[in-house]
This record gives sequence, structure tokens and C-alpha cells, in this order.
Amino acid sequence: MLKIGIVGFGKIGQIRALELSKNEHTIVKAIFDINEPYNLDSSIVFCHSFEELLDQDIDAVFICTFNNVLADYTTKALNAGKHVFCEKPPARTSKELLSVIEVERNSNLILKYGFNHRYHYSVMEAKKIIESGSMGKLLWLRGVYGKAGSIDYDKNWRNYREYSGGGILIDQGIHMLDLMRYFANQDFIHINSFVTTSYWNIEAEDNAFAIMQSNEKVTAMLHSSATQWKHKFLLEMCFEEGYINLDGILSATRSYAPEKLVIGRREFEDITFAMGKPKETTTWFENDDSWKLEVDEFIDAILNKTPIINGTSQDAFETLRLVERIYENSGFYSDK
Repeated sequence: MLKIGIVGFGKIGQIRALELSKNEHTIVKAIFDINEPYNLDSSIVFCHSFEELLDQDIDAVFICTFNNVLADYTTKALNAGKHVFCEKPPARTSKELLSVIEVERNSNLILKYGFNHRYHYSVMEAKKIIESGSMGKLLWLRGVYGKAGSIDYDKNWRNYREYSGGGILIDQGIHMLDLMRYFANQDFIHINSFVTTSYWNIEAEDNAFAIMQSNEKVTAMLHSSATQWKHKFLLEMCFEEGYINLDGILSATRSYAPEKLVIGRREFEDITFAMGKPKETTTWFENDDSWKLEVDEFIDAILNKTPIINGTSQDAFETLRLVERIYENSGFYSDK
């Protein structure tokens, strides 16, 4: 039985605790948070510092706290001999993350980052189709990930760079960038971008626009927005033989639902009849086991001494570096 400690017991930390309670190989033994939960199970030790948590009899740590301490806590946990599951983003900057990777390389410990979207059934099915080769070569990708915002959005800690490292791009857009890299299986080298604060009175960005291209001439377009006014997730991918659209994604609130996988096969139709109406198949997904599957991979890697497949430190570094390069190209933070 693996004994687990959790750092940060807010919404995400509690989701992780719930999934760990369902796993037959794990038990949550301790948590550390700024505030002690009023309904904490009496079998779980509440710690008043991260160091106190590391002193507990635990095998692994789930880090679900502010971005400004992710790299530091991950490094300390690894140095203490604990396996680590760390939420995204992996750090505020790639420089912070590099110091973590150096420690990881000199250990025999498992380190996994929480790029949860890879475990949605629509995403996994799309990946299988792409890898089968039936759609041919990938030509381009176009992704929109937008939030409705909230009445107190400008007060959220994620909009203070000292704590977050950036705004909507590093918070939510990083998921879309990870999926683009995942499906394209290549790095985007050439970048043009605009990062801006369009509406909210915040120091971070509320919109990011990017056009990126790989050395293989695959082009990707991204819009990450906190002014969508309606939750929206859409990733379109066009191939030689057709297209794959990921339209919607399941969440606890279901505000991005429904989750659909749309597949269209290219057809050269009679120009005298109806152009541009290829046959489509749509698959609807009603279940979201992404949190469970993500935790299971981490636990299995520890127990069976197998490598992490999704959410490796290298993937995390490359995706975070892509976020940075979008910021750098726009010049948004250069004078801040």
C-alpha cells in the first residue's frame, strides 16, 4: 500500500484525494494546506508546513498548490526520496523546471505532471486514429479554449504573475498546447503571437493568440481566452484524408460539455451537386474517467517501476517553453 501526502487541499487536491481513495493500492496519510479543512478525515494527519509533510511516513506527494512553489516543492520532495505527481503548469518558468529535471535525473523516483486532458476518451480515441495512419499526414491544427470568466475573476490568484507566472495562457491554454504537441508529435519552432489584456483589470493576460509552425510545415493556430463569455473547447485537425474535431470536453461542472469526436473523410464531390459536405461520424462521450486514469498511471509506474508515458518532465518542459516563447514573441511582459 502506497502512502500519499497531498500539498494544497483546494478543489484539485480534493479531486486527487477522492481518486486516491478509490485506488486499492493507495491511502492518503497526510495533507498540508494554509487552512485546515473542517471535515478532514481523522485518519489523515494535518501538517502546518511542507517540511512537516515530508517528515511523515509517506511514499509519494501530490502537489496541488500555487504555481510559485511547484518547482521548489517538487525538488524538495524528490530530494526527500518521495515520488511526485505535480499539477500543471510544471513551474512558472522553464528555468525553474530545469532545476527540477536535474534532480529527477539523479534519482530513481517517478515524477509525473498533470496534463489531464490526454486522458479524456475523445482525446485517446483521436490519438489511436491518428497513429493508425488512416487519415494521412497532418496538415494543420486550430484550437480555441475559452472561459466565461466570473464576477471576481480579476481577484483570482492565477492573475497575479508572482504566483502564477502568467494569465489565461499558462493556466488553461497550456492544455491546448500540450494536445497540439501530442497530436502533431513535433515541436513548433516558428511563432507569431499577440498576448493582451482586453477586458479584465489584471496584470496578466486575458487573451493569447498564436500562429505556430513546425519544421515539417505543420501549422497550428491557438486562441486562449478569458473573455469567451461561454466556456468553449474546440480542437480541429485537418489531414490529407479528412479531419478530426474534438468539440467540447467533460468537466465536473459539465460547462464545456458535451464531449464529441467528429471524424470527416475527404470526398471530391461532383461540382454540379454539393461541394464541402463530406460524410461525418460523431461519437458522444458521457463519462469522464480522466482523473482516475491519470492517477492510475502514476501509481502503476511506482509499483511496477515502469516509465511515465503521459506527463513526463520532458513533455512538461517543452510545453512550458512553448508558452514562454509565445509570451516572448508578443513582448507583452517585456516592459512589466
